[in-house]
Amino acid sequence: MFAHGDRLTRRDLETISDERRRYELVDGTLLVSPSPRPLHQRVVARLLAALTPVCPADCEVLPAPVDVVLDEFTVLIPDVVVGRREMFTDRALAGVPVLAVEVVSPSSRHIDHHLKPARLAAAGCPYYWVIEPDEPTLSCFRLEGNAYALEGEATGEEVLHLDRPYRLDLSPDDLVSRY
Repeated sequence: MFAHGDRLTRRDLETISDERRRYELVDGTLLVSPSPRPLHQRVVARLLAALTPVCPADCEVLPAPVDVVLDEFTVLIPDVVVGRREMFTDRALAGVPVLAVEVVSPSSRHIDHHLKPARLAAAGCPYYWVIEPDEPTLSCFRLEGNAYALEGEATGEEVLHLDRPYRLDLSPDDLVSRY
């Protein structure tokens, strides 16, 4: 489909029609992820339910798959993204999100902990959260300079009281609970 060794662009990404997997670009390199597990999707759904009521009117909270186009060669798909409404096009979030959230899967651990936060920090995304559903743990990072600093973390039944980017109380157990 693509010539070996070519650096891919967001236009190349748009030609892929397979909807069973998630396709992202980092510096022109294609990343392919399998469809998520039910636990992963449960966390995403609970997080959407928590974030949507506190999201300001000029922003919108959306679940994956929504392309976040950082540049011509880097298109990410956070599990949950909060972006300014005027930055959403009919195809993507064109620019830097306010908040990007990743729910870690066994196949995405390195990408979610290293690759994506590095690209989002370089682009200037002010907030990045990582949720480990198997433990469960919620880690919230805030951009300081050109790197993320841990602003708060909770495990299990602990409740994390957040003031930024929105006033919100979250418990990792509540995000993974079946009930």
